[in-house]
Amino acid sequence: MPFNKKVTVIQLSPETRDKLKALGKKGETYEDVILRLIKKQKKN
Repeated sequence: MPFNKKVTVIQLSPETRDKLKALGKKGETYEDVILRLIKKQKKN
């Protein structure tokens, strides 16, 4: 992520964080995972 990009923080329980992490592929950030899931949801 570029350093000049604005970011925000979201709060997740450790359980939700772990589930999100498990959905990720090697090298993906949490943002990558979330964006991939959003894209998949929009297709359906």
